[in-house]
Amino acid sequence: MNDVLQPLVELPGVREAADRARDALAEVHMHRANRRGWPTTAAEAAVRAARSSSAIDGGSTELPPDGIAADPILAGALRVGQALDGEAQRNLVGVWQRAPLQALARLHLLAAADLVDDQERLGRPRPDTGVADRLDMLAQTLLASTAPAPVVAAVVHGELMALRPFGIADGVVARAASRLVTVSSGLDPHGLGVPEVYQLRRRQAYLDAAAGFGAGTPEGVGGWVVLCCEALEDGAREARSIADAAGGP
Repeated sequence: MNDVLQPLVELPGVREAADRARDALAEVHMHRANRRGWPTTAAEAAVRAARSSSAIDGGSTELPPDGIAADPILAGALRVGQALDGEAQRNLVGVWQRAPLQALARLHLLAAADLVDDQERLGRPRPDTGVADRLDMLAQTLLASTAPAPVVAAVVHGELMALRPFGIADGVVARAASRLVTVSSGLDPHGLGVPEVYQLRRRQAYLDAAAGFGAGTPEGVGGWVVLCCEALEDGAREARSIADAAGGP
């Protein structure tokens, strides 16, 4: 199978943006607070990611004192965040590496549990013509590609945003799937980065770029990949702020 993602690396600005993202994440993993204390900083990163991902889709960011979120979008994003943290992360990464579609179904079950009346819809792609085939193609491409991890993460993210395979909570699932790529590839093995903060801060630009990716033009695809790489780079800065607060430079 031809690696269809490799040509994306040559689009204007992509290689440089991917390199910056990789270097920034590698550097933050060397922060003193992250060398042994990364479970604490990763847990904080997961919460910040969940809150930002919720807000991008119109949900709340307020964490209730009892830990039970009333807002269904936030509740789903927090469940997804828990699945991407600690021992649960290792389990989900293992599924992702073997069977990405099963991992996506699990993410959707967590993200949309409070958003649907028919629980049988959870984890099941929309029955629309072509959705299942495109998901299968995405999974095959993901498993076969040797493109840089930031590029793969951007494509997975963009394809899920464009396809909206489940019809509800697709944004939360897409951002979580991008995180799974960065963790499973070793780009961000402990899940310290928080690109979702950047995406929320630039929400309209993020949504416009996702639409550009969906249009499929070289400019749209390249612009989306660069924006995703910029979010990863900025997410590393967010990770540094978490580490600084946790324990010095």
